[in-house]
Amino acid sequence: MRALMRFFMRRQNWSLPYFIFMLIFVVLPLVLIFIYAFQDADGNFTFDNFSKFISSPEAANTFVYSIGIAIITTVLCILLGYPAAYILSNRELCRSRVMVVLFILPMWINILVRTLATVALFDFMRLPLGEGALIFGMVYNFLPFMIYPIYNTMQKMDHSYIEAAQDLGANPLKVFTKVMLPLSMPGVMSGVMMVFMPTISTFAIAELLTMNNIKLFGTTIQENINNGMWNYGAALSLIMLVIIFASELFSDSDEERATNEGGII
Repeated sequence: MRALMRFFMRRQNWSLPYFIFMLIFVVLPLVLIFIYAFQDADGNFTFDNFSKFISSPEAANTFVYSIGIAIITTVLCILLGYPAAYILSNRELCRSRVMVVLFILPMWINILVRTLATVALFDFMRLPLGEGALIFGMVYNFLPFMIYPIYNTMQKMDHSYIEAAQDLGANPLKVFTKVMLPLSMPGVMSGVMMVFMPTISTFAIAELLTMNNIKLFGTTIQENINNGMWNYGAALSLIMLVIIFASELFSDSDEERATNEGGII
């Protein structure tokens, strides 16, 4: 018992529970997805799961359509979220902290509850459920995930750069494009990843807001796994993981380039 207490009293061992948690709930599922993706139903090594995806027009079209919906949702969230984050971070425009809480409040509510509320809203207004409702629901659900990282970055921004640009005679547009936007780019790219990744993989929102008439890639994965097609579902999941990983690398490089290009010119 004393040896166990001495073990946990060492500061370098405090991270052990988190390491075990990551190993069981993150690393192990990813390893299983990778293994299942390259196996058939009998456990033999094969590439047939990926060939099936490539040769299936329905799966490929669903994949492309899901990426399109994710891009549209992300762009709309940027267009709506950036001005909102700027207003919330500007003390002259927003003096009440209550406004910040109201914008962030949806993040504390379960996404399924918010989606059901959107369905009730469309039903109350007698609007049809479909692609428009899907995009509206996506933006409504994921907009706070765009606002918060941008707002957080703007709160920590060194405003002396903005003041210096104004003193040098830069107009508001140049101040924004040369100073403010590059400085806020880390928050923008974090918001992009927080919106794009769940949008491309979600299935509950599409099912509820389109009455299951529109399938996203996440819906295809869910259907295959529910029907016992674990190997094909794992292959689709692996494809999605590759896309997410590639978008993460792109966002990191784009963020670094935008930050390096920022300056008062």
